[in-house]
Amino acid sequence: MHNSSGEVQEPPAAVNGAFCVWLMGLSASGKTTLAQLLAHALAQRGFKVEVLDGDIVRTTLSKGLGFTPVDRVTNLRRIAAMAQNLVRQQVVTIVAAICPYHAIRKEVRAIIGEYVEVYLNCPLEVCIRRDPKGLYRQALAGEIRHFTGIDDPFETPARPDIEVTTHTEDPEASLTRILLGLAALRLISLLK
Repeated sequence: MHNSSGEVQEPPAAVNGAFCVWLMGLSASGKTTLAQLLAHALAQRGFKVEVLDGDIVRTTLSKGLGFTPVDRVTNLRRIAAMAQNLVRQQVVTIVAAICPYHAIRKEVRAIIGEYVEVYLNCPLEVCIRRDPKGLYRQALAGEIRHFTGIDDPFETPARPDIEVTTHTEDPEASLTRILLGLAALRLISLLK
């Protein structure tokens, strides 16, 4: 990067190096939208950023896995391993994945190390109304089994590092609260 006088300028580093922001919540709570907004905001600040979207990983690296609790945990462990590798390479990694169980969240935190848990708090009924992919409709009709929030639990995070309420605020307001949370954790500066 070059500043206005033409001097080479190093991109800003997180106080503790690279880190992973794991956006978790029910399907249709806004994870993918916020992941893209956050990636853009951090890239504007000079960070190398990668997004690992749970839906995309599921169709590539985890192709063939279903939605049973065992398959979900396997998928999340694979995402965590990729995130850990990216963080080691000094890439700020944003994961957008449901991550429904307390035990796997604890495991993911241990695998990645520099990990920030962001809970997208959105009531099930709002997610069902949004349903952009028609997944809730299919789950309620019995076409998808083990669907989080319908016939498989989502264990509400006890103490997430950051919590946003995506049903009461627009995505930009949620993004601002995430950035403020990352700054409070001394991972970023709010200055662009």
